[in-house]
Amino acid sequence: MLAVVVIALIFEFTCGFNDSGGIVATMVYTGAMGVRTALFLAAFFEFIGAVFLGTAVAATFTTGIVNAGDIDVLVVFSALFGALVWNITAAVRGIPSSSTHALIGGILGAILISAGYDAIHWFKIAQVLLVLIMSPIIGLVGGFLLTRLAYLLFGRVSPIKVKNLFLRTQVISSAALALSHGTNDAQKTMGIITLTLVILYPLSPEVVGLFYQGGGEFYVPLWVKVSCAGAISLGVLIGGSRIMKTLGGSIYKVRAVHGFSAQVSSASVIYASAIFGFPVSTTQVISSSIVGAGTAQRVSAVRWNVVKSIIATWLITIPATTAMGGAVYFILHYIVERYGLF
Repeated sequence: MLAVVVIALIFEFTCGFNDSGGIVATMVYTGAMGVRTALFLAAFFEFIGAVFLGTAVAATFTTGIVNAGDIDVLVVFSALFGALVWNITAAVRGIPSSSTHALIGGILGAILISAGYDAIHWFKIAQVLLVLIMSPIIGLVGGFLLTRLAYLLFGRVSPIKVKNLFLRTQVISSAALALSHGTNDAQKTMGIITLTLVILYPLSPEVVGLFYQGGGEFYVPLWVKVSCAGAISLGVLIGGSRIMKTLGGSIYKVRAVHGFSAQVSSASVIYASAIFGFPVSTTQVISSSIVGAGTAQRVSAVRWNVVKSIIATWLITIPATTAMGGAVYFILHYIVERYGLF
């Protein structure tokens, strides 16, 4: 259990590290706030969102994708390890990849190798994938419409006044985005740790019962919430500067109105998904919202070659991590069987 918890928290840290650039990129590049201040603000609200704004997404990962009785802890470890390797690779290369896609791919691969096709709740997987596809599209449309609305409402106001207005309001929209990100992304790892506890409880109720009083029922212990919230907040605080550069300056020259519109659109989509228990790729939603806000100014303002490279990464993440999760499980299972570790 300890090994799974440790690797899960490392994975959560990398989620915060990778996504922090997207959360604060527009605020930093528009001059609304300095890098350190922006990251401290984001980390604080990440923690609040993770601890206090529900556990519906965690329930999806604990009970929605697979029955705990059909898998073992090795499946969970393999899924996390595959997703973690992908996250680290994306961070090193400065690519705004999706930790949600990586984790889902890792889980699918490990389950397919260990328990087979029938062990997966495919209807729930289809729902999750549909939301993963639709959420960035909605984010893009939202960013576009909000920016257009801002141009309509403030088109005749002094540009300096408009800039100052949206620089101030970005502090609020950034806090909202961090809250929504915390409640969606931290819950994925909460769900994975809780799944581990549910799997282990019947095997050793006396020991596991010290950490988990739910028996076979779903609930997220407070220590799981706080540890996951702390891990993702620490990751955000340290920050992914390369990804921040990609989203803040490489796609187009982001202005204050773009930043505000993209953050409001992203926060709305991410939190609405969390309420209904659907994990989304916050990286995808934030990136697409930024693109939507930019196209509201003019389509040619967006550097579409950068957008294409981001989309290509999204498309290969699930297949790649499915293969990785399955391969890791196959290797670890062989080692366990060969040397009789269990």
